[in-house]
Amino acid sequence: MDAAVEIADEFLSGDKLITYTEGAHKKKEEYRCRRNGMFEEGKLVVLADEGTASASEILIGALQDWDRATIVGRRTFGKGLVQEQFNLSNRGALRLTVSRYYTPLGRSIQRAYATGNEKYFSEVQNSGFHSDSATVDTTGKKFKTASGKTLYEGGGIAPDVWVASDTSSISYAMAYMYGNRLVNQFTYRYPTRFPALFNIYKTPEAFRQQYSIDENAIQYFNQQILKDSMNTSTLTPSEMKFLMNSMKTGIARQLWRNEGYYRVQNAGDEAVLKALDILRNL
Repeated sequence: MDAAVEIADEFLSGDKLITYTEGAHKKKEEYRCRRNGMFEEGKLVVLADEGTASASEILIGALQDWDRATIVGRRTFGKGLVQEQFNLSNRGALRLTVSRYYTPLGRSIQRAYATGNEKYFSEVQNSGFHSDSATVDTTGKKFKTASGKTLYEGGGIAPDVWVASDTSSISYAMAYMYGNRLVNQFTYRYPTRFPALFNIYKTPEAFRQQYSIDENAIQYFNQQILKDSMNTSTLTPSEMKFLMNSMKTGIARQLWRNEGYYRVQNAGDEAVLKALDILRNL
């Protein structure tokens, strides 16, 4: 939470409220901006999805409530509980929920447990998270920002602009290849086995623009997975496209670590592309 508050302070001006905590037996405690930030003005888009949780939800909730940023992606996880740890005499510990986090407007971030644990943990796979639908849950309490934007409480933070994820099912072959790390093994072995193929690329950007997975790479991959009785011939065109992109990003990570991975991955990421388009038009 401390990191989320510090980051929010870089983007929000004055002494704006960033978040507050409150519980049935805990008094309200506010966390506000304390200094001049490095980026209090200018265009800002923040990406979010079902993996955005806890402290990151505090950050985007504050930026959304103050109309400071456009949130792009999918609804966040909904983790907004404050816990205290009590050490026990048997060297165990008890973690007790004592309060909740709230956005500046007063929205609770936490998803409800009222419908039971099974639904709570499975909801991330259901509508609103990995969904092609941009339907917003309007059953929660309604809030208005200064610009007049309507926001709702409950179930995490809904984005301002939705970017659907691919909800199509994957084949057994694809699941096996990824579950047994066959693709990861390929991306490690291939540039090691054929270093001359990659020495010509001096930067991640040059690699992104000029390199493509070719038939030789696919043939090498099929040779490697033959021992698992796997073959790419069973994959659909969309699965093959996804596989080849994964291969390229994996090789980029081997060559340039995270800089290479994200340079290649973000070039085709729909949420990143949507964010860039929004920034150009703000």
